[in-house]
Amino acid sequence: MDVPVGHPDFGKLLVCTCRQEEVGRRNRQRLYAFSQLGHLKELTFENFKTRGRVGLGALQTDSLEYAFNQAQQFAQRQQGWLLLQGKYGCGKTHLAAAIANFAVTLGVQPIFVTVPDLLDTLRFAYSDPDATFEERFEGIRQSPLLILDDFGTQNATAWAQEKLFQIINHRYINRLPTVVTTNLLLNEIEGRIRSRLEDPELVTRVQINAPDYRRPMDDTGHHELSSLALHGARTFATFELRKDEGLPSDEVKNLEKVLKAAEKYAKTPKGWIVFTGGFGSGKTHLAAAIANARADLGTPPLFVMVPDLLDHLRATFSPNSGTTYDRRFDEIRATPLLVLDDLGTQNMTPWVREKLYQLFNHRYNAQLPTVISTSDSLEEMDARVRSRLLDTRLCTIYALTVPPFTGRKKK
Repeated sequence: MDVPVGHPDFGKLLVCTCRQEEVGRRNRQRLYAFSQLGHLKELTFENFKTRGRVGLGALQTDSLEYAFNQAQQFAQRQQGWLLLQGKYGCGKTHLAAAIANFAVTLGVQPIFVTVPDLLDTLRFAYSDPDATFEERFEGIRQSPLLILDDFGTQNATAWAQEKLFQIINHRYINRLPTVVTTNLLLNEIEGRIRSRLEDPELVTRVQINAPDYRRPMDDTGHHELSSLALHGARTFATFELRKDEGLPSDEVKNLEKVLKAAEKYAKTPKGWIVFTGGFGSGKTHLAAAIANARADLGTPPLFVMVPDLLDHLRATFSPNSGTTYDRRFDEIRATPLLVLDDLGTQNMTPWVREKLYQLFNHRYNAQLPTVISTSDSLEEMDARVRSRLLDTRLCTIYALTVPPFTGRKKK
């Protein structure tokens, strides 16, 4: 440019106007060359299973169908942002690729890329003789439709965080159509980016609750967290009323009353139900029966002994842990139905006392369905937890007054 010495553009090479269109076309070709969409061209809306695989419950299938509808609407409008959240294998990438493939049929050239690959192509641009870093970076953040798959799997260096923020912030300010898929919780995402993703006026957030389609169905939906598989034989049908043990009639009636209450709760879990009684009275059997009944309906709860739950939380502090404490604790306290077995058998350290209170308080405030079995009396419990259990608007307590089950019949 014909500018004086000292001007910011003095001495810089420029593309002449007759070459600008050709250079722009070549730059777009390079950008689409690293896009993974070509490998995912078979993933369309037509072959997405909106009800999932056989055996999924209503909660899981409904979330898949809702995600499908939201993705289809976004593909047709291509306005705003769509955030797809869920575990690995739940269908996020399929829906994101279906959006991109649909956009191609409309004449739009989207960029579909996993976040680690995006960062790699930016790093490579520093040594690419055919394109500058600025050209590639600008092409990405100005893309008419950008789809960032597997957000959160990148190596979170300071440089990577800064580049991602610049891309996302530019698209946020300019309201450019963007799709993000992630298995992270929002509170696990860097604060500046999270604030953009939480904007309800721009971002449609969709949580997919389906399990990994690549893995066979398990009994719990929670894998290593839940111990329900160990209690598969404990159902309402196998619960003993113990009439042939010679129990007094009032104790038999007590068992019948608590069994009916558990069966009713299992049909429509609402509020909290607590089973108290001595060891061997049937508390765990009833709690497991509720969990197994819900699992049979396709909505498996998280069933866990309280000491095991605390061990799972402690394990997240290990350097070899595959998850963070925040993620594991949030998964437990926000699960739609939580069954806590053997409350009171844990070693009550100050840390344990605080974690249990936080768990109970969250579920109390959110009024999330919860089943509890315990041999402790209310007087033995932490006062803060006891106050929640005594709220009759939310919690119903059933005491099993029978002696320990022995299996011996009266002669």
